[in-house]
Amino acid sequence: MSASSSLGDDVMREEWFGESLAIVVIGASGDLAKKKTYPSLFNLFLDDLLPQNTVIYGYARSAISHEDFRKKIHPYLIKDADEVTMSLADVFLEKCFYGNGTGYGDFEAYDVMKSSIDSHFTGPYNKLFYFAIPPNVFAPSTSAVHKVYYDPADETRFLRIIVEKPFGRDLESCKTLGKTLAQYFSEKHLFRIDHYLGKEMVQNLLVMRFGNIWFEDLFNRDRVANITLTFKEPFGTDGRGGYFDKFGIIRDIIQNHLVQVLCLLVMEPPTKVEGEGAGDHIRDAKVAALKSILPPTLDDCVLGQYDGYLDDPTISNKESNTPTFAAVMLKINNPRWAGVPIILKAGKALNERKAEMRIQFKDAPAGKFLFDTDTPPPRNELVIRLQPKEAIYMKTNIKAPGFATHPIQSELEVNYDSRFKNFSSREANPDAYTRLILDVLRNKQAAFVRDDELIASWKIFTPLLHKIEEGDSKPIIYQPGGRGPKEADDFIREKCDFKRNEDYVYHGPSKGIAKRNSYKDLSKL
Repeated sequence: MSASSSLGDDVMREEWFGESLAIVVIGASGDLAKKKTYPSLFNLFLDDLLPQNTVIYGYARSAISHEDFRKKIHPYLIKDADEVTMSLADVFLEKCFYGNGTGYGDFEAYDVMKSSIDSHFTGPYNKLFYFAIPPNVFAPSTSAVHKVYYDPADETRFLRIIVEKPFGRDLESCKTLGKTLAQYFSEKHLFRIDHYLGKEMVQNLLVMRFGNIWFEDLFNRDRVANITLTFKEPFGTDGRGGYFDKFGIIRDIIQNHLVQVLCLLVMEPPTKVEGEGAGDHIRDAKVAALKSILPPTLDDCVLGQYDGYLDDPTISNKESNTPTFAAVMLKINNPRWAGVPIILKAGKALNERKAEMRIQFKDAPAGKFLFDTDTPPPRNELVIRLQPKEAIYMKTNIKAPGFATHPIQSELEVNYDSRFKNFSSREANPDAYTRLILDVLRNKQAAFVRDDELIASWKIFTPLLHKIEEGDSKPIIYQPGGRGPKEADDFIREKCDFKRNEDYVYHGPSKGIAKRNSYKDLSKL
């Protein structure tokens, strides 16, 4: 059990690592806690990234024993585990305990749990609360944590709270939720988690953008034709339709995950990206980008709903117009990006699982004349793939093999699996939740969403969402297993100036061998 040396050495030198720590998972019996929170804490334990004197308490309403609770989470810890990891799961579970109450605001139950936690320590300890609960119980939970656990006079130890999305469902509900949290805790205590901000390729954006001089020279309205952020899932709601129908694809994916990624992609350089104050500098730059975006209208989007969505037995409204697919065009009104279409596209029941950023550059000047062709050479594209199989590649025109001088498209590529040794291992590419929980312990706030970010984001999308809910637009029905509504491709091509190279197919990591167009197909170019 050892952390990768550089990170491990840094963490072990930090003051909190030598102190006692209590982690409390509120909503410990739910799917999020079992599938994400506890496995991520186990990963930190395996990598020696938790203080030696750590206890983890789960809290929910179910009345079960410590041992029964451990049995419930054990299968999620050992999924795909080797023999050593399986044996260490039992050691980890010895640190895990459970408490319950009549509800999430049960002061007496929280007080009983606090007494039990106190018994593990001989002095003061740090406190981390993970709210794996829906927003409707944030208020009683926050009130109980504040009343029972918060001591404003104790400045020697921290109290931090991780809050899960959704952060409201429109601007007003977001403000209401924010006021509820702010009534008890300040921003320094609150870490609003969006797991996309913990993904390796999203965290890589800051280094790519501000650590490479060529990136800055290309990344502006003079060079970029359009930017597309895409999220695709090959499955539908799968019995979660009752929940999904209350939110839809714009709230579920676009307004939070894709917008957060977009901010890092298009924001101006922050004062610092690492070191003291970096968290606020980065988030200040994100807010400035958001404030430059005008709310889209129904004319700026294409909405779809896959055929069969309403057959989900958990959906009560069989005339629901909730979109399961959306392509939304935004414009950023600042000197760097004025006039550049930004496309945020997300959908369920599509043809593949994929999340990526795609920056398409403008046509090569005089390309048709230079190469004596009917069309200019295909546009360059920088593609940053978040999942599956993280990769960065630049679609670049090269000469076709043989006697002719026809440009064909290939890639300049970095595939993380083949480029970096053991990239798929837990240490080299930690799960997003694992990475973000460690950031909370280290008080690194850059990858968490600040309250003014939320408000700025909801200001962009609330008018559109209300129009959809008023019934002003019916989604286009599309067949599962495809690209989504054909109208979306037409919209992106015609209104967003996107040019798709139909002759190009990305085959994944080339491993040094070109596997693109076959030689005998070159006559068609």
